Amino acid sequence: MTAAETRTDGALAGVGLLDRERIVARPGFNRWLVPPAALAIHLCIGMAYGFSVFWLPLSKSLGITASTACPDLTLASALFTTTCDWRVADLGWIYTLFFVLLGSSAAIWGGWLERAGPRKAGVVSACCWCGGIILAAIGVITHQLWMMWLGAGVIGGIGLGLGYISPVSTLIKWFPDRRGMATGMAIMGFGGGAMIGAPLANLLMNAFKTDSSVGVWQTFIVMAVIYFVFMMGGAFGYRIPPAGWRPEGWTPPAAKSTMITTKHVHLRNAHRTKQFWLIWAVLCLNVSAGIGVIGMASPMLQEIFAGSLIGLPDVGFAQLDAGQKASIATIAAGFAGLLSLFNIGGRFFWASLSDKIGRKNTYYCFFVLGIVLYALAPTFAGMGNKALFVLSFGIILSMYGGGFATIPAYLADIFGTQFVGAIHGRLLTAWATAGIVGPVVVNYIREAQIAAGVAPGPTLYTGTMYILAGMLALGLIANALIRPLSDRWFMSDDEVAALQAKSAAVNAGPTGSFGIGTGGLDAKAMLAWAVVGIPLLWGVWVTLRATFALFG
Repeated sequence: MTAAETRTDGALAGVGLLDRERIVARPGFNRWLVPPAALAIHLCIGMAYGFSVFWLPLSKSLGITASTACPDLTLASALFTTTCDWRVADLGWIYTLFFVLLGSSAAIWGGWLERAGPRKAGVVSACCWCGGIILAAIGVITHQLWMMWLGAGVIGGIGLGLGYISPVSTLIKWFPDRRGMATGMAIMGFGGGAMIGAPLANLLMNAFKTDSSVGVWQTFIVMAVIYFVFMMGGAFGYRIPPAGWRPEGWTPPAAKSTMITTKHVHLRNAHRTKQFWLIWAVLCLNVSAGIGVIGMASPMLQEIFAGSLIGLPDVGFAQLDAGQKASIATIAAGFAGLLSLFNIGGRFFWASLSDKIGRKNTYYCFFVLGIVLYALAPTFAGMGNKALFVLSFGIILSMYGGGFATIPAYLADIFGTQFVGAIHGRLLTAWATAGIVGPVVVNYIREAQIAAGVAPGPTLYTGTMYILAGMLALGLIANALIRPLSDRWFMSDDEVAALQAKSAAVNAGPTGSFGIGTGGLDAKAMLAWAVVGIPLLWGVWVTLRATFALFG
């Protein structure tokens, strides 16, 4: 593309609607409009965490009231069968595909995102995520599991990756004074998406349910349309600051922490540093320990506390009848919802705290506190103390979410902001790895314990908790080894200037606010926050209502 020229009406000639040059902010723009734009996308793609709400209905998509089971069904034959209902395990692979493709697509297209800008990435994300859900709906109608895998899992997973990283570098550049808080505000939306999406999906499935349909494909289509509208609104709400911009009245602190650089590392060199791989290990180990618990939260609570959840402390899980098991399953669902709430709150709380105490110290908190809580969990379980057990895992899940929200700012501190979005994309391969390692460790240890004759109860998960504590101990060591980069890895000022000069909106004058970014929470910003805040508050209310009813 030739260099863009400004027309007399202020528009850019030769610049497409989705191009990066189109979204450079102009005087009068309020930077507080950017976080709700990011939240609009993250709250939609965050439904990936809540997709398990569809598994049981889909396992009866043919039988409607009961599964049409085929004893000789294999995973390969399940992909193409039209006469047998799918097993929950077959459907669960979509969840694995989500996070494998999220990490992979973020790594592959992170560099493209930095060049193309967040608006184009957000639009592509909306098309992939919502288009993938539509394809999954067709898979339900035709009863083709492979189509669901391809649509929701693969295409949708690519949308997850692009949507997840689309606001990262943009927010860090808009909030150099509050890096952790800014990324926390957006990334908490990914944790909160399921709190909105799961109850919404239940409402829609109940509304569409008939004698011949479980209501899933209709729910997919409606949710895809809703998500597309919100995600496109978020993508077109993105703006990027012009070169040299900084908040009004803010100057970088004179005494900089040795762990925060003012220079920039090129994308092609970031993965060649040991710091990248140490941070990769830090994220992978923190996520592995947390994601395994998320996947087993419901059965873990049921098997550990069993009858005590319904006032029968002396009745073990195996002695419960079908009705009692249904009752404790409902209680366990409330536990899972409460963990989601901690996951969301932790993303904002810990990321904001990291602005005060530093990113490395924040991760020290994650690992030290996590080790202690995992080590004490078997004791709390043995005591039968539900309150301490639930609180422990709530704190653990807050640190799981906080780890995601803090890592972009950690990367910006170490590698600079020029390529932080793309570097973050490559680092998310740690999430893809953890999405396999965490559940495998938790699930297979549980299966091994059962095979060894351990009955469902507190002892069933004792070994698991100690192993997860050990994983966090390895993360603690990796975090301790992270040091500032040597000067040889940083780009020269001329290289940085040459990169920035490629933008048609570069301001060659002195640094400053240029009248951009001011306004605070004015009427327009408050309206934007209300658009994303009201659905989020509804999700919190639904979760708290269920939690108080079940635990209080």
